[in-house]
Amino acid sequence: MKKTSSLVLGLLAACALAGTTFAAGGTPEPKKVDFSFDGPFGTFDRASVQRGFQVYREVCASCHGAKYLAFRNLLDVGYSEDMAKAIAAEYQITDGPDDFGDMFERPGKLSDYQPDPFPNDNAARASNGGAMPPDLSVVVKAREGGAPYIYSLLVGYDEPPVDEELRAGQYWNTYFDGHKIAMPQPLYDDMVDYADGTAATVEQMSHDVTTFLAWLAEPAMEDRKKMGLGFMLFMSVFVVLLYLTNKRIWRRVKDGYSPLVDKE
Repeated sequence: MKKTSSLVLGLLAACALAGTTFAAGGTPEPKKVDFSFDGPFGTFDRASVQRGFQVYREVCASCHGAKYLAFRNLLDVGYSEDMAKAIAAEYQITDGPDDFGDMFERPGKLSDYQPDPFPNDNAARASNGGAMPPDLSVVVKAREGGAPYIYSLLVGYDEPPVDEELRAGQYWNTYFDGHKIAMPQPLYDDMVDYADGTAATVEQMSHDVTTFLAWLAEPAMEDRKKMGLGFMLFMSVFVVLLYLTNKRIWRRVKDGYSPLVDKE
């Protein structure tokens, strides 16, 4: 019995030590980032969303799709109709069949959606070393940690520790689970030329494209918050009216009024 107890205690101690080691080398919490859309009154910074869309188009869209982005949605973040039409027309959309039963290519329209960079999943994997690039339409909602995690991942590339060895096609990222990631660092300083003159640092581009992806994942967020605020205001007024009504109804009873005695 003593031998069994000692064995159990030894196993528990080993497990505890292993857990401590894993925690010590685990993934850190995402960076704390101030986004304009945070909090109950937060809104999307339109200028940041537009810059983020530019980063997505010029850097991310070669590998990652955004299948839920319709070009008409760009009107909601400050693009004029002419600008949105011009952006849509830069893409070739497969349409048809025509009168002869053939598919054809045409310039995009506002009603079209952002085309995928690859014709199918196998082509996507073949172009990315066997890894399937995720669609970014709802990535902010799909990834644990949300927007702060996406931002941290984009700025988290670094050289691996001296005792870590990376295989071909692997890169070190501080905030990725396991740290070894197949996606190479996507952003470098001055990769894009912002139309509004904002300095295109890695941090700025990461912040902007994360803001764009947060909007893309929930474009109706501002309406939801307005509806929630209106509901809370309504309920506040309703509670006050209910309290005053209740006080008026029961005031006579508290003052000694009795319907039976009053009737006699």
